[in-house]
Amino acid sequence: MTQSAAAPAAEKPAPAAPPPRKPALGLRLDVRTLSLLGVLAILVLVGGVTKPDEFLAVSNLQLVLTQASVIGVVTVGMTLVIISGGIDLSVGAIVALASVWATTVATQEFGFTGVLFTAVLVGVGCGLVNGVLIAYGRMVPFIATLAMLASARGLALQITDGSTQVVTIPEILDLGVKDAYVLGVPPLVIVFVVVVVIGWLLLNRTTFGRRTVAIGGNAEAARLAGIDVRRQRLYLYLLSGLCCGIAAFMLIILSGSGQNTNGNLYELDAIAAAIIGGTLLSGGRGTITGSVLGVLIFTTITNIFALNNLETATQQIAKGAIIVAAVLIQRRTAHE
Repeated sequence: MTQSAAAPAAEKPAPAAPPPRKPALGLRLDVRTLSLLGVLAILVLVGGVTKPDEFLAVSNLQLVLTQASVIGVVTVGMTLVIISGGIDLSVGAIVALASVWATTVATQEFGFTGVLFTAVLVGVGCGLVNGVLIAYGRMVPFIATLAMLASARGLALQITDGSTQVVTIPEILDLGVKDAYVLGVPPLVIVFVVVVVIGWLLLNRTTFGRRTVAIGGNAEAARLAGIDVRRQRLYLYLLSGLCCGIAAFMLIILSGSGQNTNGNLYELDAIAAAIIGGTLLSGGRGTITGSVLGVLIFTTITNIFALNNLETATQQIAKGAIIVAAVLIQRRTAHE
Protein backbone atom coordinates (compact mmCIF):
# COMPACT_ATOMS: atom_id res chain seq x y z
CA MET A 1 0.00 0.00 0.00
CA THR A 2 1.47 3.35 -1.08
CA GLN A 3 1.42 6.56 0.89
CA SER A 4 -1.30 8.92 -0.33
CA ALA A 5 0.57 12.09 0.72
CA ALA A 6 4.14 13.07 1.20
CA ALA A 7 5.41 13.50 4.74
CA PRO A 8 5.34 17.12 5.81
CA ALA A 9 8.63 18.91 5.73
CA ALA A 10 10.34 19.39 9.05
CA GLU A 11 9.68 22.82 10.53
CA LYS A 12 12.64 25.14 11.06
CA PRO A 13 13.39 25.91 14.71
CA ALA A 14 12.27 29.35 15.83
CA PRO A 15 15.12 31.83 16.17
CA ALA A 16 16.32 32.36 19.71
CA ALA A 17 15.10 35.51 21.40
CA PRO A 18 17.77 38.19 21.62
CA PRO A 19 19.19 38.79 25.10
CA PRO A 20 17.50 41.59 26.98
CA ARG A 21 19.20 44.93 26.52
CA LYS A 22 20.00 47.23 29.36
CA PRO A 23 17.60 50.19 29.28
CA ALA A 24 19.15 53.22 27.69
CA LEU A 25 17.87 55.37 30.55
CA GLY A 26 19.87 53.41 33.10
CA LEU A 27 22.95 53.68 30.92
CA ARG A 28 22.53 57.42 30.54
CA LEU A 29 22.16 57.81 34.27
CA ASP A 30 25.39 55.87 34.85
CA VAL A 31 27.21 58.00 32.30
CA ARG A 32 25.83 61.16 33.85
CA THR A 33 26.98 60.12 37.32
CA LEU A 34 30.45 59.33 36.01
CA SER A 35 30.50 62.67 34.20
CA LEU A 36 29.59 64.51 37.40
CA LEU A 37 32.31 62.66 39.28
CA GLY A 38 34.72 63.66 36.51
CA VAL A 39 33.72 67.33 36.80
CA LEU A 40 34.14 67.18 40.58
CA ALA A 41 37.57 65.57 40.18
CA ILE A 42 38.62 68.32 37.76
CA LEU A 43 37.49 70.99 40.20
CA VAL A 44 39.47 69.34 43.01
CA LEU A 45 42.49 69.26 40.70
CA VAL A 46 42.06 72.96 39.85
CA GLY A 47 41.78 73.85 43.52
CA GLY A 48 44.81 71.74 44.35
CA VAL A 49 46.88 73.39 41.62
CA THR A 50 45.85 77.01 42.22
CA LYS A 51 45.85 76.94 46.02
CA PRO A 52 47.43 73.65 47.13
CA ASP A 53 48.13 74.59 50.73
CA GLU A 54 44.75 76.18 51.40
CA PHE A 55 42.39 74.05 49.30
CA LEU A 56 43.77 70.64 50.23
CA ALA A 57 43.97 71.46 53.91
CA VAL A 58 41.81 69.20 56.04
CA SER A 59 40.09 72.18 57.64
CA ASN A 60 39.10 73.56 54.22
CA LEU A 61 37.74 70.21 53.03
CA GLN A 62 35.74 69.98 56.24
CA LEU A 63 34.42 73.49 55.56
CA VAL A 64 33.37 72.56 52.01
CA LEU A 65 31.50 69.49 53.22
CA THR A 66 29.85 71.43 56.05
CA GLN A 67 28.65 74.18 53.71
CA ALA A 68 27.40 71.58 51.25
CA SER A 69 25.49 69.81 54.00
CA VAL A 70 23.00 72.61 54.71
CA ILE A 71 21.98 73.27 51.11
CA GLY A 72 22.31 69.54 50.42
CA VAL A 73 19.53 68.66 52.86
CA VAL A 74 17.28 71.22 51.17
CA THR A 75 18.21 69.78 47.76
CA VAL A 76 17.11 66.26 48.75
CA GLY A 77 13.58 67.53 49.42
CA MET A 78 13.64 69.69 46.30
CA THR A 79 14.70 66.74 44.15
CA LEU A 80 11.73 64.65 45.25
CA VAL A 81 9.35 67.53 44.56
CA ILE A 82 10.76 68.16 41.07
CA ILE A 83 10.67 64.46 40.19
CA SER A 84 6.94 64.55 40.94
CA GLY A 85 6.51 67.38 38.44
CA GLY A 86 6.35 70.15 41.05
CA ILE A 87 8.59 72.98 42.18
CA ASP A 88 9.24 74.71 45.51
CA LEU A 89 10.45 78.30 45.34
CA SER A 90 9.93 78.86 49.06
CA VAL A 91 12.66 76.64 50.54
CA GLY A 92 15.07 79.49 51.27
CA ALA A 93 12.38 81.61 52.91
CA ILE A 94 11.20 78.63 54.97
CA VAL A 95 14.76 78.07 56.20
CA ALA A 96 14.94 81.73 57.22
CA LEU A 97 11.58 81.66 59.01
CA ALA A 98 12.35 78.40 60.81
CA SER A 99 15.77 79.67 61.93
CA VAL A 100 14.49 82.96 63.38
CA TRP A 101 11.40 81.41 64.96
CA ALA A 102 13.56 78.76 66.63
CA THR A 103 16.05 81.32 68.00
CA THR A 104 13.67 83.74 69.71
CA VAL A 105 14.28 84.30 73.41
CA ALA A 106 11.03 82.52 74.28
CA THR A 107 11.98 79.45 72.26
CA GLN A 108 15.54 79.26 73.63
CA GLU A 109 14.13 79.00 77.14
CA PHE A 110 13.19 75.41 76.25
CA GLY A 111 16.79 74.57 75.43
CA PHE A 112 18.18 72.34 72.70
CA THR A 113 14.99 70.33 72.25
CA GLY A 114 12.83 73.42 72.00
CA VAL A 115 14.95 74.99 69.26
CA LEU A 116 15.14 71.76 67.25
CA PHE A 117 11.43 71.03 67.62
CA THR A 118 10.45 74.57 66.64
CA ALA A 119 12.67 74.60 63.54
CA VAL A 120 11.28 71.30 62.32
CA LEU A 121 7.69 72.22 63.21
CA VAL A 122 7.86 75.53 61.32
CA GLY A 123 9.35 73.78 58.28
CA VAL A 124 6.71 71.07 58.25
CA GLY A 125 3.96 73.63 58.82
CA CYS A 126 5.04 75.68 55.81
CA GLY A 127 5.28 72.51 53.76
CA LEU A 128 1.77 71.59 54.83
CA VAL A 129 0.42 74.95 53.64
CA ASN A 130 2.19 74.53 50.30
CA GLY A 131 0.92 70.98 49.93
CA VAL A 132 -2.69 71.81 50.75
CA LEU A 133 -2.75 74.77 48.36
CA ILE A 134 -1.22 72.76 45.53
CA ALA A 135 -2.79 69.33 46.04
CA TYR A 136 -6.28 70.29 47.23
CA GLY A 137 -6.50 73.97 46.31
CA ARG A 138 -5.36 73.12 42.76
CA MET A 139 -2.96 76.05 42.71
CA VAL A 140 -0.01 76.01 40.35
CA PRO A 141 3.12 75.05 42.38
CA PHE A 142 5.02 78.06 41.04
CA ILE A 143 2.37 80.49 42.32
CA ALA A 144 1.71 78.77 45.65
CA THR A 145 5.36 78.49 46.62
CA LEU A 146 6.10 82.01 45.36
CA ALA A 147 3.40 83.28 47.72
CA MET A 148 4.97 81.27 50.55
CA LEU A 149 8.37 82.75 49.69
CA ALA A 150 7.06 86.30 50.10
CA SER A 151 5.04 85.51 53.23
CA ALA A 152 7.78 83.58 55.02
CA ARG A 153 10.42 86.22 54.27
CA GLY A 154 8.10 88.96 55.49
CA LEU A 155 7.27 87.09 58.70
CA ALA A 156 10.94 86.34 59.34
CA LEU A 157 11.74 90.04 58.98
CA GLN A 158 8.90 90.96 61.31
CA ILE A 159 10.06 88.52 63.99
CA THR A 160 13.67 89.74 63.96
CA ASP A 161 12.96 93.39 63.16
CA GLY A 162 16.07 93.21 61.01
CA SER A 163 18.37 92.18 63.87
CA THR A 164 20.41 89.04 64.49
CA GLN A 165 19.13 86.64 67.16
CA VAL A 166 22.13 85.15 68.96
CA VAL A 167 21.94 81.59 70.26
CA THR A 168 22.97 81.21 73.90
CA ILE A 169 22.45 77.46 74.35
CA PRO A 170 25.83 75.73 74.90
CA GLU A 171 24.60 72.34 73.66
CA ILE A 172 23.85 73.86 70.25
CA LEU A 173 27.00 75.98 70.02
CA ASP A 174 29.22 73.02 70.99
CA LEU A 175 28.08 71.08 67.90
CA GLY A 176 29.84 73.61 65.69
CA VAL A 177 33.30 73.25 67.25
CA LYS A 178 35.97 70.74 66.29
CA ASP A 179 35.66 68.86 69.57
CA ALA A 180 32.26 67.62 68.37
CA TYR A 181 33.68 66.09 65.18
CA VAL A 182 33.36 62.31 64.89
CA LEU A 183 36.60 60.87 63.49
CA GLY A 184 37.25 64.22 61.85
CA VAL A 185 33.76 64.43 60.34
CA PRO A 186 31.61 67.43 61.35
CA PRO A 187 28.20 66.54 62.86
CA LEU A 188 26.40 68.47 60.11
CA VAL A 189 27.98 66.24 57.47
CA ILE A 190 26.74 63.17 59.34
CA VAL A 191 23.21 64.60 59.37
CA PHE A 192 23.51 65.27 55.65
CA VAL A 193 24.59 61.70 54.95
CA VAL A 194 21.68 60.33 56.97
CA VAL A 195 19.18 62.52 55.07
CA VAL A 196 20.70 61.48 51.73
CA VAL A 197 20.50 57.79 52.58
CA ILE A 198 16.87 58.10 53.70
CA GLY A 199 16.00 60.09 50.58
CA TRP A 200 17.72 57.53 48.34
CA LEU A 201 15.88 54.65 50.00
CA LEU A 202 12.54 56.45 49.71
CA LEU A 203 13.02 57.11 46.01
CA ASN A 204 14.55 53.79 44.96
CA ARG A 205 13.35 51.15 47.38
CA THR A 206 9.78 52.06 48.35
CA THR A 207 6.34 52.34 46.85
CA PHE A 208 6.46 56.00 47.79
CA GLY A 209 9.33 56.54 45.38
CA ARG A 210 7.62 54.67 42.56
CA ARG A 211 4.48 56.74 43.04
CA THR A 212 6.55 59.93 42.99
CA VAL A 213 8.13 59.01 39.66
CA ALA A 214 4.76 57.90 38.28
CA ILE A 215 2.92 61.14 38.97
CA GLY A 216 5.86 63.11 37.60
CA GLY A 217 5.80 61.12 34.38
CA ASN A 218 2.03 61.23 33.86
CA ALA A 219 -0.23 62.32 36.71
CA GLU A 220 -3.45 61.28 34.96
CA ALA A 221 -2.13 57.79 34.19
CA ALA A 222 -0.98 57.49 37.79
CA ARG A 223 -4.47 58.46 38.99
CA LEU A 224 -6.09 55.88 36.73
CA ALA A 225 -3.67 53.30 38.11
CA GLY A 226 -5.05 53.90 41.59
CA ILE A 227 -2.51 56.35 43.00
CA ASP A 228 -3.90 59.13 45.16
CA VAL A 229 -2.05 61.93 43.36
CA ARG A 230 -3.22 64.71 45.66
CA ARG A 231 -2.18 62.92 48.83
CA GLN A 232 1.19 62.00 47.30
CA ARG A 233 1.87 65.63 46.41
CA LEU A 234 0.91 66.71 49.91
CA TYR A 235 3.42 64.23 51.37
CA LEU A 236 6.14 65.50 49.05
CA TYR A 237 5.74 69.12 50.12
CA LEU A 238 5.65 68.00 53.73
CA LEU A 239 8.99 66.27 53.14
CA SER A 240 10.38 69.39 51.50
CA GLY A 241 9.30 71.45 54.51
CA LEU A 242 10.83 68.89 56.86
CA CYS A 243 14.15 69.15 55.02
CA CYS A 244 13.97 72.94 55.32
CA GLY A 245 13.40 72.68 59.07
CA ILE A 246 16.38 70.36 59.47
CA ALA A 247 18.53 72.66 57.34
CA ALA A 248 17.45 75.64 59.45
CA PHE A 249 18.63 73.90 62.63
CA MET A 250 21.91 73.00 60.91
CA LEU A 251 22.34 76.65 59.92
CA ILE A 252 21.70 77.71 63.52
CA ILE A 253 24.51 75.39 64.61
CA LEU A 254 26.80 76.67 61.87
CA SER A 255 26.24 80.39 62.47
CA GLY A 256 25.21 80.40 66.12
CA SER A 257 22.33 82.73 65.29
CA GLY A 258 19.05 83.23 63.48
CA GLN A 259 18.69 85.88 60.77
CA ASN A 260 15.95 86.81 58.35
CA THR A 261 18.55 86.68 55.55
CA ASN A 262 19.31 83.00 56.16
CA GLY A 263 18.69 80.71 53.22
CA ASN A 264 19.06 83.51 50.69
CA LEU A 265 18.78 82.05 47.13
CA TYR A 266 18.67 78.50 48.50
CA GLU A 267 15.79 77.78 46.14
CA LEU A 268 17.94 78.61 43.11
CA ASP A 269 20.94 76.63 44.39
CA ALA A 270 18.78 73.59 45.18
CA ILE A 271 17.02 73.65 41.81
CA ALA A 272 20.34 74.14 40.00
CA ALA A 273 21.97 71.24 41.88
CA ALA A 274 19.03 68.97 41.05
CA ILE A 275 19.19 69.94 37.36
CA ILE A 276 22.94 69.36 37.26
CA GLY A 277 22.33 65.95 38.78
CA GLY A 278 19.97 64.97 35.96
CA THR A 279 16.54 65.70 37.45
CA LEU A 280 14.10 66.76 34.75
CA LEU A 281 12.19 69.96 35.48
CA SER A 282 9.19 68.40 33.73
CA GLY A 283 9.26 65.55 36.26
CA GLY A 284 9.41 61.79 36.00
CA ARG A 285 13.17 61.37 36.29
CA GLY A 286 15.91 62.19 38.76
CA THR A 287 18.38 60.77 41.25
CA ILE A 288 19.39 61.69 44.77
CA THR A 289 22.98 60.75 43.98
CA GLY A 290 23.13 63.15 41.06
CA SER A 291 21.69 65.98 43.14
CA VAL A 292 24.28 65.41 45.87
CA LEU A 293 27.06 65.57 43.28
CA GLY A 294 25.52 68.78 41.94
CA VAL A 295 25.64 70.30 45.43
CA LEU A 296 29.27 69.27 45.88
CA ILE A 297 30.20 70.75 42.49
CA PHE A 298 28.62 74.12 43.24
CA THR A 299 30.06 74.26 46.76
CA THR A 300 33.53 73.41 45.47
CA ILE A 301 33.29 76.11 42.80
CA THR A 302 32.35 78.67 45.46
CA ASN A 303 35.25 77.60 47.65
CA ILE A 304 37.80 77.78 44.80
CA PHE A 305 36.60 81.24 43.79
CA ALA A 306 36.81 82.45 47.41
CA LEU A 307 40.33 81.10 47.89
CA ASN A 308 41.50 82.75 44.67
CA ASN A 309 39.83 86.07 45.57
CA LEU A 310 37.76 86.05 42.37
CA GLU A 311 34.69 88.21 42.02
CA THR A 312 31.29 86.86 42.98
CA ALA A 313 29.91 88.00 39.63
CA THR A 314 32.35 85.70 37.80
CA GLN A 315 31.31 82.85 40.07
CA GLN A 316 27.65 83.39 39.25
CA ILE A 317 28.43 83.47 35.53
CA ALA A 318 30.25 80.15 35.83
CA LYS A 319 27.32 78.60 37.68
CA GLY A 320 24.90 79.90 35.07
CA ALA A 321 26.99 78.41 32.26
CA ILE A 322 27.01 75.04 34.01
CA ILE A 323 23.21 75.12 34.42
CA VAL A 324 22.68 75.96 30.73
CA ALA A 325 25.03 73.16 29.68
CA ALA A 326 23.22 70.68 31.93
CA VAL A 327 19.80 71.61 30.51
CA LEU A 328 21.07 71.28 26.93
CA ILE A 329 22.48 67.85 27.72
CA GLN A 330 19.15 66.86 29.27
CA ARG A 331 17.26 67.87 26.14
CA ARG A 332 19.65 65.92 23.95
CA THR A 333 19.51 62.72 26.00
CA ALA A 334 15.72 62.96 26.40
CA HIS A 335 15.30 62.57 22.62
CA GLU A 336 17.73 59.68 22.23
